[in-house]
Amino acid sequence: MSEEILINISPLETRVGVLENGMLQEVYIERSGKRGLVGNIYKGKVLRVLPGMQAAFVDVGLERSAFIHTADIVSLNEEGIEEREKNTDDICQVLKEGESIIAQVTKDPIGTKGARLTTHLSLPSRYLVYMPRTQHIGISQRIECEEERERLHRLVRECVAAEGLEGNAGFIIRTVAEGVGKEEISSDLRFLKRLWDSVQERIVSAKAPASIYEELPLYLRSMRDFIRPGLEKVRVDSQESFLKLQSFVDSYVPELEGRVELYQGERPIFDLYNVEDEIQKALGRKVPLKSGGYLIFDQTEAMTTIDINTGAFVGHRNLEETIFKTNLEATSAIGRQLRLRNIGGIIIIDFIDMLDQEHQRQVMRMLEKVLERDHAKTNIIGMSELGLVEMTRKRTRESLQQVVCETCPECDGRGSVKTAETVCYEVLREILRQARAYSDSSRSFLVLASQAVAERLLDEDSSSLADLETFINRSVAVQMEPMYAQEEFDVVFR
Repeated sequence: MSEEILINISPLETRVGVLENGMLQEVYIERSGKRGLVGNIYKGKVLRVLPGMQAAFVDVGLERSAFIHTADIVSLNEEGIEEREKNTDDICQVLKEGESIIAQVTKDPIGTKGARLTTHLSLPSRYLVYMPRTQHIGISQRIECEEERERLHRLVRECVAAEGLEGNAGFIIRTVAEGVGKEEISSDLRFLKRLWDSVQERIVSAKAPASIYEELPLYLRSMRDFIRPGLEKVRVDSQESFLKLQSFVDSYVPELEGRVELYQGERPIFDLYNVEDEIQKALGRKVPLKSGGYLIFDQTEAMTTIDINTGAFVGHRNLEETIFKTNLEATSAIGRQLRLRNIGGIIIIDFIDMLDQEHQRQVMRMLEKVLERDHAKTNIIGMSELGLVEMTRKRTRESLQQVVCETCPECDGRGSVKTAETVCYEVLREILRQARAYSDSSRSFLVLASQAVAERLLDEDSSSLADLETFINRSVAVQMEPMYAQEEFDVVFR
């Protein structure tokens, strides 16, 4: 499978698109005024301890207070090493209002919620994740070969001993470390050790609330985190960023040498590769399938539901086969859409009911397979008796919709507006209400409304308006206001 990374940089935002076989699979957006916070380390001040929630609010210098749960607070021994077995469930025993705390962001602020924090600190590099307060050496589950896992474990232990870190630091071996040698691991380890030393110096000198360590900008982070076997090209459309990428690649990702290109074409890079159109489609509810079926995505604060429909697909053999093929095609599309839309949290998939147990098993196997390439951790609970599949996808940052959209000012997030007919009846009731409240019959009424409502009052509902005028013994004029939304109207005296 061939993979490309496209990087579009402007003064106000950076966008990264990950393409597989020419098709957009993931998109990341970082705006200069609202950079992602995941991975940042802060020296914060405890504002409020909440025993009822076993959590606390912490001021880390952001717009909204951050949040930390007692499960994310790790006890340290005298040597500064984590002792997870000594963790307490009582937040009041570990935090006091007004004290300082060193914590790292694990989730960006989402909606009205502040950032989520942990005291389990980690610093990522190309091949390793450094955990300065542990003694554990772990390895990515995506490295499946047992011999390679043992080789990497042994190699990291040797490098840790050579650097004098044995017993004082822990590491997680990342997926991209598969196949690398001692030189690369040692270089990574020395870089992380220097980085942690600088972080410690900042911890001592900084006064809460303060930023201790900030993650790399998106375009450099993509070189560290998104590189996988099969990557053919990285194309960036900014000369300045291209030079920085080249320097970063030379130092940390030498295997990419010659694959980073500066795009200087006349057409915008995202237009050339059809990325803009794919982003626009990913903001819609409906996702068409090639067979004629379609998916419906509904995102709510509690969960996301995905409904599968056969649509215009009528199949060739029988109903069960038609349903099975639609579900299989939908499964592949769902895997891509979850990555592209960056949907996290609880996800409910409503597959079309399948009577054949083997068909159900094949659909579930396909779902597991398409989620294997997902950067985010996923967990499939299984298929219920109603044909619903429950799953979770780890949410660390806002979804695509949350990044680029806001609540509709007309419907206030309902997803629908009142019909012109409904608004007309509200207008008639408001006129009657005001006529009863103000008995001065010498004054007439003026209705200000949107075009659709005004036209209906003067056409289909004109007889009802005339009857009302007779009943209240006052005239009512209607005036169209082009700037009014459909639900907006005013009834005034004149």
